[in-house]
Amino acid sequence: MIINQIETKLLELGKQADMDCKDIYAQIDEVCLKNSDRVLSAFIENNVSYTDFAEMNGYGEFDEGRNKLERIFASVLGCEDSLVRPQIMSGTNALYLTFSALLKHGDTMISLSGKPYDSLQEMVGLIGNSTQSLKAYGVKYEQIDLVANQFDEAKIVKRLQKQDVKLVEIQRSRGYSSRLSLSIDQIAHVIQAIRKVNTDVIIMVDNCYGELVETLEPGHVGADVVVGSLMKNLGGGVASSGGYIAGRKDLIQMVADRLTAPGIGKNLGANFNQNNAFFKGIFMAPTAVRNALKTQVFAAYMLEKLGYKNVSPTWKEKRTDIIQTVELGSVDNLVQFTQGIQSASPIDSYVRIMPAPMAGYPFDEVMASGSFTNGSTIELSADAPVVPPYTLYMQGGLSFEYGKLSILLALTNIEKASEKK
Repeated sequence: MIINQIETKLLELGKQADMDCKDIYAQIDEVCLKNSDRVLSAFIENNVSYTDFAEMNGYGEFDEGRNKLERIFASVLGCEDSLVRPQIMSGTNALYLTFSALLKHGDTMISLSGKPYDSLQEMVGLIGNSTQSLKAYGVKYEQIDLVANQFDEAKIVKRLQKQDVKLVEIQRSRGYSSRLSLSIDQIAHVIQAIRKVNTDVIIMVDNCYGELVETLEPGHVGADVVVGSLMKNLGGGVASSGGYIAGRKDLIQMVADRLTAPGIGKNLGANFNQNNAFFKGIFMAPTAVRNALKTQVFAAYMLEKLGYKNVSPTWKEKRTDIIQTVELGSVDNLVQFTQGIQSASPIDSYVRIMPAPMAGYPFDEVMASGSFTNGSTIELSADAPVVPPYTLYMQGGLSFEYGKLSILLALTNIEKASEKK
């Protein structure tokens, strides 16, 4: 039994964590209830039927189930329309598809949240020499860094008074950075400021890891386009692939034309028998996000009390995504901690973690991902670039109970390994 392998002092600290975090857990439950209401209402309003789960192969024409699914995603995300497809393979793929559809040669885009996530840097053209990067296609890139984890609104407003910018992009989650994730209130405030000086610029939000963490989404507060992966929050741990783009109807039509072809747009696209998983995924998503948040609050409490450095967010801080970080200081500590998570996973617990190259990332990575879906980060996982200060990024947790057991066992393994040194 797992629980018999966990050190007694960690079990006792875990019990204390549950008592001290009780009010935080209750707040997370309240958000889950409100988001569940929005999801269930969307299902009922769209008359979802068992027949909507039918497989559509070939061209995938006349798939009413797919159409209902995309209306549900649009409703949940506060948008006019959406594109939800198994042909979109990841969040990075969804972002590239959206940028490629909305930006043409000579257009300017600005990142309002500083340097983009590692897997986007080659896509934009900040590193590498890909002939398919945005830079290679003649798209101009600028960025405005955050200041003390806040948008630099004065600089943003001054820049956007010039009407030469086609699109601005906000990365809601921290990515591989030390900053906190951005809240819906922060995003709403900067959107309001932008609209006072520029009504035409497209405002796009990379929503990965942030969906259903709060009671509103970027679409509810004025974002034109919202993008994410179904192997994160909105797949609910059920969807085994896929991504979404939601937003203004005209912009979603442009993205659909890019995905298929002009004149075809949203009309084609076989569902590969994924409709049931996609419907069930978004239905379960509020609960999956709740469990992930509780797991990471619990992890933060344990790490802080055990003396780990730079635990962020702290267990008491408000969360706006499902990511938890801890600074580990060395390659050995990073590998050891990641191995602890892997050894406490339901799948591939026997696998030995080693730093290795990963497609799309500029540095070697360590990754613990003992998940039912390869690469799923709504399931409990941990990863990190192997660079100083060797910060580990944990996320997910489909079940709070499983999450607690995994965290406790991982910490036990790490403690035992340290004692042997």
